[in-house]
Amino acid sequence: MDSVTQKHKKDVKKSLGFYLISISTSRFSMYGSARSPADAEDVSGELMEGLVTNNGHDVVGYELVSDDPSSIRSAVKDALQKEVDIIVTTGGTGLTPADVTIEAVSPMFEKQMPGFGELFRYRSIEQIGSAVILTRAAAGIVGDKAIFCLPGSPGAVELALSDIIIPEAGHVIKHIR
Repeated sequence: MDSVTQKHKKDVKKSLGFYLISISTSRFSMYGSARSPADAEDVSGELMEGLVTNNGHDVVGYELVSDDPSSIRSAVKDALQKEVDIIVTTGGTGLTPADVTIEAVSPMFEKQMPGFGELFRYRSIEQIGSAVILTRAAAGIVGDKAIFCLPGSPGAVELALSDIIIPEAGHVIKHIR
């Protein structure tokens, strides 16, 4: 780690609370409002949970919701009321008519973090090539919490959490608080 990176990451909170929201109409219709990724056979949710806990952070909660704007907003609003630092959604960031996560969540942002989506798409080119243009992954701030909206694929979840969100989470929270 270079001296500039060390300076920026000095005095960051080491253990953060994450709230995970999986967005999938098909999974929701099979499992209902599951409260753990294992209960919903949610591969991306289980991956998120493992990456967060294996990196010394806490999963404060998990929710499975359908691809419905009011359900998504309700889940995010509920998470904002919890003792969490970071909210991560997975699913609903593509271009199909059912993909409404960005429309549901981004109006809630008090500040956007366009650098997250830009970096995520840049890094995703290695995995999926020019198909990267189909994702609308986004992030923003609401109050003193950061929200990251990820695609639903396990590869996207792993890339976003391992390479971007977890390494910068403490730094982000330090700046917004």
